[in-house]
Amino acid sequence: MHVFTYTDARNNLKSVLDTVIEDADVAVITRKEGQHAVVMGQDHYNSVMETLHLMSSPSNAAHLAKSIAELRASKTIEREILDEQDD
Repeated sequence: MHVFTYTDARNNLKSVLDTVIEDADVAVITRKEGQHAVVMGQDHYNSVMETLHLMSSPSNAAHLAKSIAELRASKTIEREILDEQDD
């Protein structure tokens, strides 16, 4: 995470945007009166929103947690991906 003052962010906006996009990270822009802001690239934002959506269902969150545990325990099965073709 990068932290910039409002003045630095305003004076270097292109650099701030390039940094968050290239690093897939966020930048916090601080303001003297509080109510700071966060800037992130759209890909990062989309990823966060997708994760929130997937984790919003308790059953889906449990399924994902189980899958992650199996992966970490090396209990995975490698399978070939089949292409769907219209016959």
